[in-house]
Amino acid sequence: MLSNSLIELDRRHLIHPVSSYRGHEYLGVRVLKSAKGAVLTDMDGHELVDGFAGLWCVNAGYGHESIVEAAAQQMRELPYATGYFDMGSEPAIRLASELADRAPGDLDHVFFTLGGSDAVDSTVRFIRYYWHCKGQPQRDQFISIEQGYHGSSTVGAGLTALPGFHAGFGIPYSWQHKIPSHYSYRNPAGDTPEAIIQSSLAALYAKVEEIGGPERVAAFYAEPIQGSGGVLVPPKGWMKAMRDACAALDILFIADEVITGFGRTGPLFASTEDGIVPDFMTIAKGLTSGYVPMGAVLMSDRVYQVMADGAGPVAIGHGYTYSAHPVSAAVGLEVLRLYENGLLENGRRAGARLMAGLETLRDHPLVGDVRGRGMLAAIELVVNKKKKTPLPAEAAPGRRIFDRAWKSGLVIRAFANGVLGYAPPLCCTDAEIDMILDRTRKVLDATLEDPDVRSAMVE
Repeated sequence: MLSNSLIELDRRHLIHPVSSYRGHEYLGVRVLKSAKGAVLTDMDGHELVDGFAGLWCVNAGYGHESIVEAAAQQMRELPYATGYFDMGSEPAIRLASELADRAPGDLDHVFFTLGGSDAVDSTVRFIRYYWHCKGQPQRDQFISIEQGYHGSSTVGAGLTALPGFHAGFGIPYSWQHKIPSHYSYRNPAGDTPEAIIQSSLAALYAKVEEIGGPERVAAFYAEPIQGSGGVLVPPKGWMKAMRDACAALDILFIADEVITGFGRTGPLFASTEDGIVPDFMTIAKGLTSGYVPMGAVLMSDRVYQVMADGAGPVAIGHGYTYSAHPVSAAVGLEVLRLYENGLLENGRRAGARLMAGLETLRDHPLVGDVRGRGMLAAIELVVNKKKKTPLPAEAAPGRRIFDRAWKSGLVIRAFANGVLGYAPPLCCTDAEIDMILDRTRKVLDATLEDPDVRSAMVE
């Protein structure tokens, strides 16, 4: 009765993110009740291994009492402190310092946000301000990558390059430009790292010239791994090549690590592994392991000094009511402690096991590609391996595969194009990784028996 009443209340009142409103009304909500470690339990008592860490964010796993206590203690002592009027709180100051100490290079300055989308929006404002301070306000054009994701706010969704975030919203704006993705599995330039890197560099240079030359371009955005575009992993050296090209053109480089940060690919930040120091880095999700909202912009000292000198005694007019929230910062400090006291190392071991296990699925008739780094991975399903033919749209792979996995006791990201995404919590045991792999194979076997899939395989 309780479950049914919640479903009906949800239908009537709760608008869900990125959903078909009518479709959701028809299907109803799946109500989650509790979670521990890497396991979720719904209102019916059905247990599921969370192979997606909520929304790529519960990196530490569920149910850490020390995180709960850190939040509770901070709420008792100081539940809110504004960052306006030169005020602040100890947790926020300490978290900013700890992040700056661990970030690559001179990313020494931290601006806190509520999540990844407003972190990206903040970079746009900071970048425009920077170029005004430099006396180059004409640098007002921004470049990102097809199939990239940089949030769903009004400005960030324009940098995002996924059609579902554009249709009906009047974006992207005329100052937001795209170059093709590195998408190794389907790159027309070929599948060798050098060919893909050279193709991306050529596309960047061509786009810069098309816009009007480097003196018009403000910034370039890239994810170390494109998450919502289908977990697209660039070839080794790609990020460094693109970063070096931007430096040569004096174009600011933004590494969007909202998904890849905090052990998702192995190290605390993927940029460290890529050997780059961006001008800005956006983080969120794993920053608090999803327990409370928080994001951040890490700003290089070079950029900070230009803005600070340019503004002089005048306030730089950008901020949020909940910037540097003390409760979120206290959680962030405790989560960081947990990462460095075993979770990062466990995530590396679990990630190696996950990738090795997914590689064994290459022999499955539906698996065209296996890709990933650490605890961020994907398999791409096809009906013809040689031609790389995607699953037919009528098979509704996003909905059908997600439902099938759910019934099997597994949560994964099932993209509409037949890509299955994985981002389990770093706390996963060997047994939980094996359950993810075993249940995936069962889902693939069941999908192989679908009449519309089988008929597409013989065409």
